[in-house]
Amino acid sequence: MSFSQATLIEGHKPISPASGIPAWDIDPYDVEILKDPNAYYAELRALGEVVYIPRYSILTVGRFETTRKVFSDHENFLSSRGVGLNDFKLEDPWRPPSIILEVDQPDHTRTRKVMSRALSPKVAKGFADLFHETADALVDRLLGQGSIEAVADLAEAFPTTVFPKAVGMKDVNPRYLVDYGAMVFNAVGPDNQLRRDAMSHAGEIVPWINAACARDRLTKDGLGALVYASADDGTLSEDEAGMLVRSFLSAGVDTTVTGIGNALWCLSQNPDQWDALKRDPSLIRATFEEVLRYTSPVHTFGRTAGQATEIAGFPVEEGTKVTCVLGAANMDPDKWGDPEKFRIDRKPVGHIAFGAGIHGCVGQNIARAELEAVLGALIKKVDRIEPAGDAVWRPSNAIRALDKLPINLIPN
Repeated sequence: MSFSQATLIEGHKPISPASGIPAWDIDPYDVEILKDPNAYYAELRALGEVVYIPRYSILTVGRFETTRKVFSDHENFLSSRGVGLNDFKLEDPWRPPSIILEVDQPDHTRTRKVMSRALSPKVAKGFADLFHETADALVDRLLGQGSIEAVADLAEAFPTTVFPKAVGMKDVNPRYLVDYGAMVFNAVGPDNQLRRDAMSHAGEIVPWINAACARDRLTKDGLGALVYASADDGTLSEDEAGMLVRSFLSAGVDTTVTGIGNALWCLSQNPDQWDALKRDPSLIRATFEEVLRYTSPVHTFGRTAGQATEIAGFPVEEGTKVTCVLGAANMDPDKWGDPEKFRIDRKPVGHIAFGAGIHGCVGQNIARAELEAVLGALIKKVDRIEPAGDAVWRPSNAIRALDKLPINLIPN
């Protein structure tokens, strides 16, 4: 496809990149790239610190230091104008913007404090028994089957069981919870078939999510009640509290499903690392961090230049959309040395799979607690995790997730 044939995305202004920024005639949202992105990541890094993609009239970064700097620079690169390709200053989003993810200072501080209290390490520790008991029971049941499809049987089954209980939801529909996350994350990309397919369910899922997160449909002892308490003390309005509770579901289910599935894939593909983990279960946390670095569950998020600024010395116009390819940054050999190797002894401090700066993932304590419970149950009960067929990756405009993962769980 030539540049002259490119169809620029509606919803943000076209840009004229600064001299010296290489142009790359590629569609980063092509299904084949999304299924197997490592070659795209490598070429993006090889082209330079910042690359212009004419098809969408965006700048893109993928080298670690530059990506981390742009992603964490909340003063110059805004989230309030959308973390996808559409600029909310120019076009209304499909839903009200998230008041924690798609907001800037000073409003971000107010809502971040509420979510940080609700999702603190102390609160996450309080769910330990629920997480571990559920993981033990689920793994016991799956061991009776031997061969499982790990995405549906484990990666989706565990979060959609424990997370609604943690939130305090009285109404639970596992399929809607997973599909809602797919809607939210595919919506940050272009209006391609992936986005259209995901959004086709909005008419039934969104009203259900809104109703299930209302105060009267929540218990008084879950995360949702903690958020609504901030409406009682005047920190939030009632509507804002409801939006924050819904953000639990948009960001707290799909990414955890992805993290569990990706962990199982990594360990089934690297039996020596599974053996090392069984020998030393204290490496559970390091294993999860390496899974995050190695597979980057959120592969791409965007920012908008809120004023004339620069990236790596190149001038950037106000209103420029910049996509930060976290997956490419987390595979940068200049940062990691041997990024193509999955090593649980790496302790990859500084990876940006959970974001960076003030917009770092507020729910990471819960996500880590869930993953540690699942891996802990597997370590106790499973001798080997063996591939039982080819893994199938699920293309998404923002998430690097598996669609199918057939494996055999060999008991101790």
